[in-house]
Amino acid sequence: MAKDKCWRRDSTKTESFYADRNKDQRLERPVCSAAPPIEHFPLARLEAAVGRSRRLGKAWHLRGVRYISIQCNASIERNIAQPMPPSMCLRCLKRSLIAIETAPHNATQRSAFSISTSFSAPPVLKKKGVVAKATSRTGQTLRLAKNKRASTTRPPAVGERKALRKRVVLSNTNALEIQGLPDLDVGNINSQVLQKSQGAVLGLKNPTVDALRAVEAFKPTQGWSLFRRPATLIRKETVDVAGDIEGVAAAKAGRTVRKVIYGERDSGKSVLQLQAMAMASLRNWVVVHIPEAQDLVNAHTSYQPIETDNGTMYVQPHYTAKLLDNIAKANRNVLETLKMKQQHKLPISLPANSTLLRLAELGARNPDAAWPVWQAFWAELTAPEGNLPPVFYSLDGFDHVSRLSAYLNSDVQAIHAHELTLVKHFIDLLSGKTHLPNGGMVLAAVSESNKASAHTLHHCIKRNEAIQSKKPPPAGDPYVAYDKWVQDAMATVGVTKLRGLSKEEARGVMQYYAQSGMLRNGVTENLVSETWTLSGGGIIGQIERGTVQALRA
Repeated sequence: MAKDKCWRRDSTKTESFYADRNKDQRLERPVCSAAPPIEHFPLARLEAAVGRSRRLGKAWHLRGVRYISIQCNASIERNIAQPMPPSMCLRCLKRSLIAIETAPHNATQRSAFSISTSFSAPPVLKKKGVVAKATSRTGQTLRLAKNKRASTTRPPAVGERKALRKRVVLSNTNALEIQGLPDLDVGNINSQVLQKSQGAVLGLKNPTVDALRAVEAFKPTQGWSLFRRPATLIRKETVDVAGDIEGVAAAKAGRTVRKVIYGERDSGKSVLQLQAMAMASLRNWVVVHIPEAQDLVNAHTSYQPIETDNGTMYVQPHYTAKLLDNIAKANRNVLETLKMKQQHKLPISLPANSTLLRLAELGARNPDAAWPVWQAFWAELTAPEGNLPPVFYSLDGFDHVSRLSAYLNSDVQAIHAHELTLVKHFIDLLSGKTHLPNGGMVLAAVSESNKASAHTLHHCIKRNEAIQSKKPPPAGDPYVAYDKWVQDAMATVGVTKLRGLSKEEARGVMQYYAQSGMLRNGVTENLVSETWTLSGGGIIGQIERGTVQALRA
């Protein structure tokens, strides 16, 4: 037996000793008195294990413990394999080796380390609970089920929630009826008479209300449900629009007024369009109105491609049929007097000498034939010969049709709004590319409450306003890509900015609120000035919100 070099644990308490006391293998009760605080490990086994450790100088760190080299006179047998380092001195271990070697080896020889489960005990099975044998009972048993509340209401039908959301109430029976309220009629729709009524509120007659309701000119966000019957304020811009309509009616040659209305939110742009439609309807014009341009471009209605002289365009049959139905209802008295004078290739049979009302009704019933009927309808309406009425065509939410739409073509590319046939037809009339031989007015309004991102349109509006005011137009941003479609459409279009009411007009509308019983305070000069200031300089929507709707809430 030769002396073997052994390693002993360093008794110095290092950081690893304090960090993990559970890994400290020092004997609390030494077996051998020769070296109580020392553990002896065979060098060969220790060196094989330190391959996963780090060597620092002459000391070895094994399992977080620092060991140093010493000489030990212990004589050991190298061929004795221990599964783990001994917990006693090798001198004491040698005395027990004889008994271990002479003992019978009944256990199976296996490696010191294994991850196999061959010697693991089988899992203990859980005791199965005692299940009572089902027996038949003759009596009734109580079975408690979940408390399900039966629904007694039917689910909403298709389009019912949308109709409820867009429902417009035009009367409030709790409001007071104003005695002697003048109405807007044929006798006072010229600019000179309306100028005398500027700042006053005029009522709308029932035939006019029916025509405006048919073209969906009323909106649920407007305060029509607060008063006894529909009425509107005559403001400066109303007089200007009345003068334009009067000029078109007086002109012998076909004159067309083309304008874009813009302004702050709640400034009354949609109501100004409604006033223009009311005056055009009273003059027996053909009124066509697109209430929400967003419905044309948000991909909520059907579309299909067609080949035209301008390339591939896209028709919207169901929306075209709906628009024809609105036109037929709103202009029944005018269209039933107009006869068809041209021959058209239509997919539906139509008797000779049919009226334009019959043509529009047939197109409204058949969406597949709606676009050919639309083309025939406008061809008859814009014929140069014959005594035909002027046309009033308006669109609300013009910014939505001044950019890319949500529709996709066959190459999965976004379709521009001007590639839709209905939008293209309106844009051609607004830009002057398509002429109205019998005259008329084309009016577009930019939405601010439901604003769309159309920077090219806003730049063109500022440019046209500067040109009208004889000021230098603003330069475009060289780092922004502008829409060529919109630039061409807005090249020669007039613009009108709708600002707040004057104090006289604000006083007139507040007196109307007080006479209707919706404003209990007396209309004084201080109240008018305070309300006008708090409403941002006479924004009519803010005036209504700060007086009538504040008391209602």
